[in-house]
Amino acid sequence: MEPKQLKKSISSIGAIAIVIGGVIGSGIFLKPGIVFTNAGSPNMGLMAWIFGGIITLASALTISEIGSAIPKTGGLYVYLKDLYGDVWGFLLGWVQSVISFPAGIAALAIAFATFSTFFIPMTPIQQKLLGIGVIVFLAIMNILSTKLGGFIQTASTIGKLIPIAVIIAFGLISGKVHDFSWVQINLAGSGFGAAVLGTLWAYDAWINVTNMAGELKDPARQVPRALTIGMFVIIAVYVLVNIAMLNAAPIGDIIASDKPASDIAVILLGSGGAIFITAGIMISVFGTANAHIMTGARVPFAMAERKQLPYHRTLSSIHPKFNTPTNALIVQCIIAIVYIMSGTFNTLTDLLVFVLWIFFVMGVAGIFILRKDPIKYKTSYRVPWYPVVPIIGILGGIYIIVSTVITQTTNSIIGIAITLAGIPVFYYLKKKEVKKSLLSQR
Repeated sequence: MEPKQLKKSISSIGAIAIVIGGVIGSGIFLKPGIVFTNAGSPNMGLMAWIFGGIITLASALTISEIGSAIPKTGGLYVYLKDLYGDVWGFLLGWVQSVISFPAGIAALAIAFATFSTFFIPMTPIQQKLLGIGVIVFLAIMNILSTKLGGFIQTASTIGKLIPIAVIIAFGLISGKVHDFSWVQINLAGSGFGAAVLGTLWAYDAWINVTNMAGELKDPARQVPRALTIGMFVIIAVYVLVNIAMLNAAPIGDIIASDKPASDIAVILLGSGGAIFITAGIMISVFGTANAHIMTGARVPFAMAERKQLPYHRTLSSIHPKFNTPTNALIVQCIIAIVYIMSGTFNTLTDLLVFVLWIFFVMGVAGIFILRKDPIKYKTSYRVPWYPVVPIIGILGGIYIIVSTVITQTTNSIIGIAITLAGIPVFYYLKKKEVKKSLLSQR
């Protein structure tokens, strides 16, 4: 009897929603001021968003070819394992399964609870309980059905785009400031490079859809389509939102605000604008949390299938009725809840930013390994303008890595130490499996 497989239930629209919904969180509502502060002028700020988008798009187009050639559940973990060897795939899967995804989920759940205090005052403990409630609810939905999780993703993506579309439309039509200039108005910022770095954080999480490849109806075609369409939409949204803001308010006001989207909404829509935007941010964060839960659980599931985690039989099991990786979802969300209760989630995500980008660059560079073996790696999609596009993605990733080392040296070192702590785990599990195999042959 063949082992039970995950059901291929995610449509092209669902895959695109995972890309858009997973990337667009609260950043576009809150962070434009930081980008403009570092860029120094309105037009340089817009250029930073465009430049960051080009780097991310180049990476996405490159990963699309790899995803088409290796259409398996687990995404980048599987790509690194296939292209570079078991240990590299394991180290990425290790930090993603134990820290990165659970800590990210915890941070998003708390962000949702924090924005909720705009409507209902809550103590810190009550915020944590609400955050835990969000995680439990989304976990249950994704356990019951991957299609249901996909529906939540599609609906929340549409929901988060509505307030963004309103800001864009009203800003472009009703805005009267038109503060577009190349003139340097801020000398205190860190420069254009730092502005681009800020946008690249906002473009993060585009790659997570590849984790779901085993549940896409036609992954070889859907992965490239979802990444390409999704990234073009995201870039357009980010640039248009910033243009709308500059149309509606002076850049000095945008820089001075810690919630520029809400302030712009008040200018354009009146006193109800802040309510409208806050609700939009909550929907946005809720959808991003769902995307992280859905895609994140597929990494430990894929690792367990390859016997690279303790209790791999349990973690790789598929629910007989729901056809979902139930145990992987449950374990991931338990770890996220622990991070919420301990309050360590933001620290953990900061520590691993540097490490994750090393793996992302390796993933993009993997296209050169893949192209050397066209017989093994057959693909229906080819990255355009090869090798220029992959090189743009690699150089952008290297820039992030170098910048992070310079600005967050201690965090970078700790992040590497956490990652390398997985090596003894890898060899222990490998030795254990070899021993089991020898015993079974006797």
